[in-house]
Amino acid sequence: MPFSTKATLIAFQADVEHYPCHAKLSIGDTVTFDGAELKGEMCPHVMPQIANALYTLFLAGPRYVNPGYYNLFWYACGSSADPSKECFDGNGWNPVNKEFVTSPYHVSCLQDPRAFRWPPNETRDVMKDVCIVCPDTRTAAVFKAEPYDLATAGSELPYTRREITILDRVNKAGGPFPINQILSLFSEKERLEIYPPLSPVIIGAMLEELEALHFIKLARGQVSATETGAARVALYKTEIPAGHAKALGLYD
Repeated sequence: MPFSTKATLIAFQADVEHYPCHAKLSIGDTVTFDGAELKGEMCPHVMPQIANALYTLFLAGPRYVNPGYYNLFWYACGSSADPSKECFDGNGWNPVNKEFVTSPYHVSCLQDPRAFRWPPNETRDVMKDVCIVCPDTRTAAVFKAEPYDLATAGSELPYTRREITILDRVNKAGGPFPINQILSLFSEKERLEIYPPLSPVIIGAMLEELEALHFIKLARGQVSATETGAARVALYKTEIPAGHAKALGLYD
């Protein structure tokens, strides 16, 4: 951590004509968490699930994968019982190699629409997104939760500032820079008298987070800033007091 996160209403999978959303939410509505505040309109009945997802992604960022993602079942077709096939698969199933057509608002609409397709998906993407479905299954609002930036407020802000500063120093160093020499980009005072103190293990963790957001590239023991990363540093200079940016050495 830290990451800023958001949940966006992306679909209604059930019958909103007869069972409209009583929170009066619309597709595209977003709730954000910047490390300190939840902002945006949220239905109280789905709030616990959304808050839990935003907290999980706040800690793990884009690296988080729902355990259900690993289930191979999503890429198998439909099946019917066939005891004669037990000698092959051990349990006795017959594959139904065709696409099932279900009626609108069938309970199967509540699952990931990419699951159980025939022919199977060419990519492994079922359950890859972190999604929350409203408990009112008559409406079944679907929210996609995702990280979108480093945290910009709250208790984890010191870590964000350290990561931005590392990103800035690496960018100024130019070209791929040896990871094991990053500490040399900081004075002893900068390393040890600013919270959190810099050490190889915390630098490694911070680089992992910066890479997850595509702010840097890591390869063969070296790190380089991306254009996206350089742009994020430039923007960050405008987001904090000028005195703070100067203290962090963000100005050339």
